[in-house]
Amino acid sequence: MGADGGDDAGTGGRTGVGTDRDDVWLARAGQRVVVRYRVAGGGLTDALGDLVGVTDVALVVRTRRGEVRVLRSDVVAGKVVPPRASRPAPPHLALSVTDLVAVMALHWNPADQVRLGGWWLRAADGFTNRANCVVPLGAPGVGDDEALGFVHDWFAARGLPAQLSVAGPVEGGVPDDGDGTDGASPAARALALVTAHDWQVVEGASALVLVAPTAELRGGADLPVGLTLDVADAPDAGWCATYRYKGEDLPEHAVRLLLSAPEQAFWSVRDGARTVACARGSVGAGWAGVTAVEVDPAYRRRGLARVLLGAVARWAWSRGALSTYLQTAETNTAAQALYLSAGFAPHHRYDYVRAPRR
Repeated sequence: MGADGGDDAGTGGRTGVGTDRDDVWLARAGQRVVVRYRVAGGGLTDALGDLVGVTDVALVVRTRRGEVRVLRSDVVAGKVVPPRASRPAPPHLALSVTDLVAVMALHWNPADQVRLGGWWLRAADGFTNRANCVVPLGAPGVGDDEALGFVHDWFAARGLPAQLSVAGPVEGGVPDDGDGTDGASPAARALALVTAHDWQVVEGASALVLVAPTAELRGGADLPVGLTLDVADAPDAGWCATYRYKGEDLPEHAVRLLLSAPEQAFWSVRDGARTVACARGSVGAGWAGVTAVEVDPAYRRRGLARVLLGAVARWAWSRGALSTYLQTAETNTAAQALYLSAGFAPHHRYDYVRAPRR
C-alpha cells in the first residue's frame, strides 16, 4: 500500500563487554534520553542528552554541558525522548529535515555501516536503497576527493553502487534546514558535490515522507468480520510471503534489516491460516515508524490498511512515541491519499543519486 520499508550507527555508541543484548539501556544507545539518578546526599537529578556509552556498570550521556557518567546502580528512571525541536510547531512537524532523516535511519538500520564525519555509509547486501547508501547528516570532515574516493571504495568492496540519499523540502512540508554557514543543508551540499562529479538521480526511487501525531492514528478501522489480527516480535513465513518488496520475494537477509530498529513489531491480518495483509511498526528516537504495509489485492478496499495503521499507532503510543512517520513512493498517489486522509501531513521528500560506473 505504499508505506514501504525499503525504498526508500555503527553500534550507536554501545560500548562495554558482556552487556546482555536484551538490556533496555543497550537498546537505547545512540538515542536521546533523559536519565533520572541519585546524587550524593540522597537527592535526584536528570541527565538529558545522547546516550553515547553503555556498560554493565555505567551509562554515559552527552549533555549540552559535556559528558555525564551515571552509575547504573544510581539510576531511578529513564526513557528515550525525541530530538530537540528545530522550530515552533506541533511535535510531528517540529523536527528539521536532517533530524528526521537521522531518526528514520535508526528505524531501518543495517549492521554494516561506518561514519565519515557527518556522512553515514550503510550497506545491507543491496536490499533497499535506504539501507544501501550514504546518509549525509553533516560534512564528511575530509576533502572532496578523499570523501568521494572513500565512498566509492567502501561500496565497491561490497559489490554495490555508490549512492547518496538526498532529502529536501516539499510543498506543504517543513522548510529546508540550512545550518547557518552557507544557508544550505548537509544534503544540499552533498548533492552539489556529487552532481559536479556526474552522479545521477535514480529514476523511480523518489519518495515522500509523511508525519502525523500518533494519538490521531489510534482509532484505525474495524476489522472485517471473519478476519483476525495478530502481532509478533518477528515476521513469520506468512508475513514475509505477503510483504513482497517491489513484487519480489524477500531475500533471506532482509529479515535482519526488518529487525534492526531499537524496537519493532509485526502485524498480520489473517483469513483463516492465510495472511492477507501485513505491516511493520517500529519505535526509535521517540518516534514511531510505519513500514512494509501490504494488502493482498483480493482484500483491498476493505479498510485493512487503516486497521493496521491503528494497531501500530496504539502499540507505539503505549511506548511513548508521540509522532509517527512513514515513507511512500512519490508516484503512489493512491497511497498518499489514504495516508493524508488518515491524518498524515507532508514533511519532506528525497531522491537517490548514484555514482557513474568507474
